[in-house]
Amino acid sequence: MITVIAAVAENNALGKENQLLWHLPDDFKRFKTLTSGHYIIMGRKTFESFPKPLPNRTHVIISRQANYHPEGCIVVNSLEQAIEACPKTEEVFIIGGGEIYRQSIAVADKLDLTKVHATFEADTYFPEVDLSEWQLVFEEYHPKDERHDFAFTFQTYLRK
Repeated sequence: MITVIAAVAENNALGKENQLLWHLPDDFKRFKTLTSGHYIIMGRKTFESFPKPLPNRTHVIISRQANYHPEGCIVVNSLEQAIEACPKTEEVFIIGGGEIYRQSIAVADKLDLTKVHATFEADTYFPEVDLSEWQLVFEEYHPKDERHDFAFTFQTYLRK
């Protein structure tokens, strides 16, 4: 199963200058819980936005740079090669960035989204999703609180 996982603002904003636009500890916790022990597919810039590789996950990085080989990671040239590098019997997570999300929506089986209830100025956006192709199977609202500057909703969609 191929799962696209992302935190997305109301205006589909994802990030700016290779950084997230918000800090939502419960979203980080959910991301870690869902992706731990799995293969995660990402673009090179997304990988480079991490201080170090994420623990307990196999990193598959899509890059056009011929000499790009971060230690302990699988590096490929395309989304197709990235998917091919992952086990067919396990859930695989696509974690960004914008261009990788754009390419992967067509092949994804599941969307695990955190909808951040605010709009942001950004340079990277999540692609428009035709929700008529997806069935909402889980939704959980979280209000703004002392640890979270914005209200947000966890949403899981399965392809119809």
